Amino acid sequence: QAELAESGGGLVQAGGSLTLSCAASGRTFSNYGMGWFRQTPGKERESIAGTSWSGGKTYYAYYADSVKGRFTISRGNAGNTVYLQMNSLKPEDTAVYYCAADKSGNWSPRNGMDYWGKGTLVTVSS
Repeated sequence: QAELAESGGGLVQAGGSLTLSCAASGRTFSNYGMGWFRQTPGKERESIAGTSWSGGKTYYAYYADSVKGRFTISRGNAGNTVYLQMNSLKPEDTAVYYCAADKSGNWSPRNGMDYWGKGTLVTVSS
């Protein structure tokens, strides 16, 4: 019954900002890495931002080159929530954004994620 639920997607004009939120339920995610993927039609789902989490601390934050400097990831104090502040949005940021959790405590997309949210759509108009 463990679930991740995203919120905060919507329509925004280029140059605008949105904040995505993800909340875990059904179990604790306090020792899980958490972060965000996005996917557009015909493309593989790609990791864009993620954080490690262990012992109540974030040891590192990962950002894809395409979003570095524009997006900021953060975790709630208990580690069961994750946020993505998106600034200076571009039309190419249009995608379905998915929250994900990695039970290893790291952000390791190559090893696969253990939990996924259902996605929230972000549309950026030019």
